Amino acid sequence: MANFIYLPTMKILMVCLGNICRSPLAEGILKDKANKLQLNWQIDSAGTGGYHIGEPPHYLSQKVAKENGIDISSQQCRQFIKEDILLFDKIYAMDMNNYYNIKQITKELWNENKVELLLNELYPNQNKEVPDPWYGDEKDYYFVYDLIDKACDAILNNFKKEIT
Repeated sequence: MANFIYLPTMKILMVCLGNICRSPLAEGILKDKANKLQLNWQIDSAGTGGYHIGEPPHYLSQKVAKENGIDISSQQCRQFIKEDILLFDKIYAMDMNNYYNIKQITKELWNENKVELLLNELYPNQNKEVPDPWYGDEKDYYFVYDLIDKACDAILNNFKKEIT
């Protein structure tokens, strides 16, 4: 039977537009999974827009996370900054607009090897997007949670290496 080891340290940033719905969920979900595996990973989230700086995640994101055993209530929304591209090993954008915004913000620091759509971990090279539940209703938050949860499992699988 094969043995596996995870990369010992990773710094991962989850990015959406406002850092209030999708990326806080992604941060919370991946942080929870990494902690359960006792990984020394740093996981954070940010938004490309500055609409909600300092606010907690959307109440429905908090509710759905809490129902799944994850408390994201202490997170505070922050805006993505240019230097984030240097601080993180991997940056996951929730959709193509966020991806292009990251590219625009980072300018000469842009590194396409560090930035990817989150769902490409689950559906390689398909450029599927995590829909923004902001204008939807509660069921949209459950749908988004499920997508992100599966993508976070894929991240862990993709950063797991077989050892012999």
